[in-house]
Amino acid sequence: MNRPVICFACCVFGLSLSAQPGSAASCESLAGISLPQTTVTMAQTVAAGEFTAPAGRGRASAGNPYKDLPAFCRVMGTLTPSNDSSIKLEVWLPASGWNGKFLAAGNGGGASAAIQGSINTPALAAALRGGYATAATDTGHEGATLNFAIEHPEKLIDFGYRAVHEMTVKAKAIAAAYYGEGPKLSYWNGCAAAGREGMMEAQRFPADYDGVVVAAAANYWSHLQPWSLAIYEATHKDEASYIPPAKYPLIHKAAVEQCDALDGVKDGLIENPRRCKFDPKVLQCKGPDTSACLTAPQVEAARRIYAPLVNSKTRSEIFPGLEPGSELGWAALADGDEPSLYVRETFKYMIFKDPQWDYKTHPVNFDTDVPLADKLDNGTVTAADANLKPFFDRGGKMILYHGWTDPLIPPGDAVNYYKRVEDTVGGAGKIKESMRLYLVPGMNHCRGGEGPDDFDMQPVMEQWRENGKAPQQVIASKVTNGKTERTRPLCPYPQVAAYKGSGSTDEAVNFVCK
Repeated sequence: MNRPVICFACCVFGLSLSAQPGSAASCESLAGISLPQTTVTMAQTVAAGEFTAPAGRGRASAGNPYKDLPAFCRVMGTLTPSNDSSIKLEVWLPASGWNGKFLAAGNGGGASAAIQGSINTPALAAALRGGYATAATDTGHEGATLNFAIEHPEKLIDFGYRAVHEMTVKAKAIAAAYYGEGPKLSYWNGCAAAGREGMMEAQRFPADYDGVVVAAAANYWSHLQPWSLAIYEATHKDEASYIPPAKYPLIHKAAVEQCDALDGVKDGLIENPRRCKFDPKVLQCKGPDTSACLTAPQVEAARRIYAPLVNSKTRSEIFPGLEPGSELGWAALADGDEPSLYVRETFKYMIFKDPQWDYKTHPVNFDTDVPLADKLDNGTVTAADANLKPFFDRGGKMILYHGWTDPLIPPGDAVNYYKRVEDTVGGAGKIKESMRLYLVPGMNHCRGGEGPDDFDMQPVMEQWRENGKAPQQVIASKVTNGKTERTRPLCPYPQVAAYKGSGSTDEAVNFVCK
């Protein structure tokens, strides 16, 4: 950021510090910074290796996972953009060696639940280790509940999009005061709920970030949660429909055996599940129910899990189904005594506004209740707007990636969004200038699974945004107990990794994207 912009920022935000553009302020002096609707509650230098997280915020049971952190300036505060807002903020600023960039720490992706009101300390630490200025927010509430949504609409707006935007603007201003200049570039990198937040930023506030990396985004919230309920109902329609988790490996094995070799390589992975026409009926019992077969109702339940949820009247797709290969993770949504926490919270507090709602006593009508969810949400939490032109026009880049075997959020939703953006910006040629999608065979939700799940999209993004080097293939590895077992190229959609015909199928060099 150049000096005229910094001066403008100081005027706009009313910085009361004496530091001028190009001159740094002490960490402790940031306690006196004056920003609209902002109260700084702490500004403190943390010595190298001295940070320990508060209870419940990423503290390991044995030892301190943050002992390797460099010295940094830690700023805490509360943001109040509305009379009913109370958004907690943390900003971490490297005391030395700042790379001149800002990398936000979102919520989700394994660090916290999708609706958990807490500061994502592990993500802050990861960004700090990389030399970035970074910040996080609790999105304006505490605890894994949306119970505030009924009587506190302003807090729902904070949770949906305002808290992250306010965090971003205020963190950059604090960084500018501390360093004497603001970040040259700003990045977002997050999975699941953090992916939703990043997509919302690009859609609503295109000037906040220069590059957004999104994995397995929970962005289509008003359709994702009804679909999640439909998955649960598939195996709880009645007692006969229930598929014991002990049978998941049976289904998985059959799906892989049928579809593994479709890409010309038998490696235990389904490269492109969309080519797989697996029907669980091949496992239907020919006699009594046993652990080696599926009953007819169980076959039907499995079919419903693979199939998209559709409106029964219009036949339009509400949300895509899970893909063949995802079976080992079905318990996350299809098993248990009740639907997932996110489903319950969404229907209770955001859709029906009834804390006593229960899926058994108040069944969901997907034909009418999904449109109701869309109407009530109206883009507050759902980040499905395909018009990324304002973001792209100012040079913004977006990378999406999703595991084909994700059992929580179907990868088909990422494909659908990519195609909608493609149509909006003017076709395949245009979208490739600003957006790429990578689908990872055998990868589960964010990470994990049988496929190559070890890779880093952040340097890929920075090469693209800063040096104009558009991403092509990205090399991913499968690492077990510290040993690399396999490497494979990840290809930009719609390309897939194709075996060249010779050499080890465990080495990426023997594959080409086409």
